[in-house]
Amino acid sequence: MNIYFARQAILNRRGIVKGYELFYRDSNNNEFPKVDDHTATSKLLGQTYLNNSVSTFAPGVPMLVNFGEKSLLENLPLIASNKDMIVEILETCSPSDEVYEAVLALKKLNYKIALDDFLYKPEWVRFLKLANIVKFDIMATPLKSISKLVRHLRANTKIKLLAEKVETHEEYLEAKKLGFHFFQGYYFCKPEMSKRRHPESNEILLLRIYKHTTHSNIDLNAVASLFAQDTGLTAKLLCYINSGGFPIKNKISSVKQALLYIGERDIKRLIAILVASALRTNKPVELTTIALVRAQFCEKITCLKQPSQMDDAYLVGMFSILDAVFDCPMDDILMRMPVTNSIKETLLDHDDKSQTFLSITLRCSRLLERGSWHGATSEALKLGLEYEQVERVFKESVVWADSFNQVQS
Repeated sequence: MNIYFARQAILNRRGIVKGYELFYRDSNNNEFPKVDDHTATSKLLGQTYLNNSVSTFAPGVPMLVNFGEKSLLENLPLIASNKDMIVEILETCSPSDEVYEAVLALKKLNYKIALDDFLYKPEWVRFLKLANIVKFDIMATPLKSISKLVRHLRANTKIKLLAEKVETHEEYLEAKKLGFHFFQGYYFCKPEMSKRRHPESNEILLLRIYKHTTHSNIDLNAVASLFAQDTGLTAKLLCYINSGGFPIKNKISSVKQALLYIGERDIKRLIAILVASALRTNKPVELTTIALVRAQFCEKITCLKQPSQMDDAYLVGMFSILDAVFDCPMDDILMRMPVTNSIKETLLDHDDKSQTFLSITLRCSRLLERGSWHGATSEALKLGLEYEQVERVFKESVVWADSFNQVQS
């Protein structure tokens, strides 16, 4: 399932991005869909904060998220942390006692409050005492008409003032001269459309299973219990174990029996395979094949030269395609995956500059995929191997991956 959102930068007086406003979208069209504000905010929070991925949208700076009256009264802001979200009170809210109490409760929990498209009215004065930021739509309320109010707020409060819908250089200079602290609008940038693929339920389940395999002692009962939640995943696991790849005398009939039989090392390998297989939904089967070939190649090469790193090598190959699977930068994915530092370093070697054993091995596999014998030879020599050796291991890995795909189909 794809998730869509747009964000627009908020800059300070020196032109430095100090935050983003996050907007709900339901497709590649960069426009607000025809839904009410409560529905939009609920879906936006579900797609970002509940997916533990908001930090990938605005690393190191806060997000402003719009909240209408219903969202405030239903305590929707509590879904997100007060550290990375600013609660933006929409101008459509009524300044009622109920809304005030809801905002006051958020303030007591250390949430920062922004008042959107502010228009001075006596009934909103008490809200100013709770606000950290006041936003003025300078298209709806031109700067000349609010200059007296802006000066009053600057002189008598600690509120930061944000000019939004700044569309020209002249407007920016005028707002800056008037004393605004922050600026937002088309003059700086239009809302950027972004898209992420949200993991399906069985993918989330598999990542939970995978997390168990990162522990020194695997809790087999917990892993078996998680598998039991998805019949399809259980069938894949049993099918693979019964396929002839393991020297078993009797057919395996239960998940726990299978896990007990094959041991921790093969549990880790099998689960990594299943993760890659499950993640290929709506993606070419070739992606899984590439992952399997790389995993097998990296493990076999590492076995020859650095056997202590075999487990990491296998996972490096298996997870090297996750950015393509999720349509998301590898950096963002690894923030939410419990992998070792050596795996992380290898997968984040975007410029192919790292000279660690795992990085060179993965690079060699990629070069062999492309038929670049010259580049593969160079990397093989760094590993202390001849081209013929790495080519043989690569061909064996391709045969192994093809046989796995036949079992899965």
